[in-house]
Amino acid sequence: MATMKIKKGDTVRVIAGGDVNNEGKVIAVDKKNNTVTVEGVNMVKRHVKPSMANQAGGIIEQEAPIDASNVMLLHNGQPTRVGFKMDGDKKVRFAKKTGEVID
Repeated sequence: MATMKIKKGDTVRVIAGGDVNNEGKVIAVDKKNNTVTVEGVNMVKRHVKPSMANQAGGIIEQEAPIDASNVMLLHNGQPTRVGFKMDGDKKVRFAKKTGEVID
């Protein structure tokens, strides 16, 4: 399985789909399905039954996952592709636009 280029906590820009050009923070990553959930992007309405946690129930709006190929990492405010290189004995991500190490 290939390594995901997007991690939880990254800031990304949507490059395809209905929410194109929206930016947000990644709140969840699903490596198995190659999807990411971005804050405030791909909002869907869910009908929830009343429960102990949510006494009222009703219709809530929440983020749905989108494919990782539809988002691009923002590095210093600029969208960039992500590559991997060895830094000593450690594999690190780097921005292909600038060549700088991300983390």
